[in-house]
Amino acid sequence: MKNKIGVLGAGTWGMALARMLCVSGHDVEVWSALPEEIKQLSATRRQVNLPDMVIPDEIRFTYSIGEACSGKDILLFAVPSVYVRETSRAAAPFIKDGQVIVDVAKGIEPDTLMTMTEIILSEMEVKVFAVALSGPTHAEEVAKDLPTTIVAAHEDIVVAEKVQAVFSNPVMRVYTNTDVKGIELCGALKNIMALASGIAMGLGYGDNTKAAIITRGLAEIQRLGLKMGCRQETFAGLAGMGDLIVTATSLHSRNNRCGYLIGQGRTPEEAVKEVGMVVEGINAIPAALELADRYEVEMPIAEAVDGIINHGRDPRAVVRELMGRDSKTEFPRKL
Repeated sequence: MKNKIGVLGAGTWGMALARMLCVSGHDVEVWSALPEEIKQLSATRRQVNLPDMVIPDEIRFTYSIGEACSGKDILLFAVPSVYVRETSRAAAPFIKDGQVIVDVAKGIEPDTLMTMTEIILSEMEVKVFAVALSGPTHAEEVAKDLPTTIVAAHEDIVVAEKVQAVFSNPVMRVYTNTDVKGIELCGALKNIMALASGIAMGLGYGDNTKAAIITRGLAEIQRLGLKMGCRQETFAGLAGMGDLIVTATSLHSRNNRCGYLIGQGRTPEEAVKEVGMVVEGINAIPAALELADRYEVEMPIAEAVDGIINHGRDPRAVVRELMGRDSKTEFPRKL
């Protein structure tokens, strides 16, 4: 079935998905808040950070967010997390009652501690269905049609299944989940752990260290998620363990790359500039620590990354402190 899809955001992930949906036979229109970006994409049919991906001629570009939102079966929000509220507010007047909105941004708003779908819902003037689409999905690989899996999450399984049907194709296998909070929490916090993994790699540490960060990082995310009422299975799934592994190990990961540069001696500002794209893990740190404090959950790796990124601490000194923490059992006995 051919669907009309509006894509808000023309970065690597937005354009990789736009191309995939177009190739799957859907009618796709793309909007960006940056007029120059729309002009460049229209003229070259290339996304600068995905130089080998050809944008199909069938994809239309628009300077009007109203045009991108009107008459669409699905709206795909693909802007960085810090722009989700602004984009939601701008789009709201053009969104119809019952609209399905799919969000692929990963983050938590620092001031409100809202997830991305919660922000979208709070800005809408009519009833909409906000679905979180998350998992181990590098845009660079989706753009090359390499096999990929992802999760569509909504409290109503029927809504999740509708998104599953639209996004499924021979190279994208989509699962469903009703634990929206858990899916979004994993998506936001795994970026912090990827920064930690990158820092360790930049310091010259090995696979043992990387495995420790991934495993104990997942334990931190799960501890917080369970306190917040999320399902335990979510953290062992694609949006939890799966996304954490790919983000904390791959050279495609801007969070991992940023951490690596910091471990090599760059300042956080220099590292972000060299990466050249939004580093969501840095944006997620304040909300992660606020949630940890609110729910009384220990998150030593997240705190360590905060010390390095926001307080200028020496990474090697931070590692020594982490390794010197009081001895503990891996799985505390349940009372």
